[in-house]
Amino acid sequence: MVSDTDLFKEIRPYRDDEVAGAIARLIADDEFIGAIARYRYAGLFRMGGSLVKGLIRLYLTWRWRRVTSVHQVQLEVARFMEKMISGTTSGVTYSGLEHLSPDTGYLFISNHRDIAMDPAFVNWGLYTHQLHTVRIAIGDNLLRKPCATELMKLNKSFIVKRSAKGPREMMKAFSELSAYLRHSLDEQHSIWIAQKEGRAKDGDDKTDPAILKMFYMEGKRQKIPFSDYIRSLNLVPVSISYEYDPGDVAKARELHAKDTAGAYEKSEFEDIQSIVQGITGQKGRVHVAFGQPVTGDFDNADELAQAVDREIHANYHLFPSNLLAAGQVEGVDDNARREFEHHISQVPDELRDRVLAMYAQPVLNKG
Repeated sequence: MVSDTDLFKEIRPYRDDEVAGAIARLIADDEFIGAIARYRYAGLFRMGGSLVKGLIRLYLTWRWRRVTSVHQVQLEVARFMEKMISGTTSGVTYSGLEHLSPDTGYLFISNHRDIAMDPAFVNWGLYTHQLHTVRIAIGDNLLRKPCATELMKLNKSFIVKRSAKGPREMMKAFSELSAYLRHSLDEQHSIWIAQKEGRAKDGDDKTDPAILKMFYMEGKRQKIPFSDYIRSLNLVPVSISYEYDPGDVAKARELHAKDTAGAYEKSEFEDIQSIVQGITGQKGRVHVAFGQPVTGDFDNADELAQAVDREIHANYHLFPSNLLAAGQVEGVDDNARREFEHHISQVPDELRDRVLAMYAQPVLNKG
């Protein structure tokens, strides 16, 4: 007999009994160890790569020797998050967590600015407020390397098969995903998913109705009306606001290339570079706002998308960087203004207007 969990084996996160094997594969993965050596110990790596990699393997074997459950993996992530927050932010704040119940599985749908940090900050808020962390939706385009798949599935990530080709294969992939979301929520496991595929590089947070249609595929299969099924998902819009986006120039450069050259070609490891940039870059203050669960009557995905957008825009926390970019100087103190002017002065001239527009867009969305 095939268990429910095994039905989703291709896409689901690892279970406790799979953790030790995944960690062993990671430590044996030369590409993974090499990446740590290059990013963390660049100088030493240039002098003696093999020795540095050997020492990293020994250290990780010792450090992770007793890690045999997903909970223990997440405690390791929590220690890393603490260091990252103290080193790359001026503080992280939360609102709306008081409305959440520890006994309920929620489908958190959030705006998307950073590949790794968006769900990480959502998880940090839940973890520090004694709530269960989420299962994270991640596109298979980010999992080209085996070590990336191991890392993500160890940290409660499940796979969205964006690479599916052809209508039949895509329908099968999205039906499986929709059923997995339902299965997780029924087991009171919360989910994090972005409101659209890809980050909002222009700062304009808009929900793609196709994501909401995917949510409903399992409801449609069960012949449940759209509104009834959506209410059963405990859908909670989440607004993530960064005072400064470590990837703002890279995003502007991509938009500029598309406008001037008609296309933008990603380099092979650009997604990985974006993840590293988002983790290590300075972010200023960060605020994560959890909205109220969506409870209205909606005839279709387009109406629901508009309601999600209204909630995300209304709850988006505006920092001085947003207000100043939109030309609203009233009430902004001189220190914040000088900091913003310094940040913008570092942006290449041809990209400056795009970066300003990126920071100003949430002000426009609030109306």
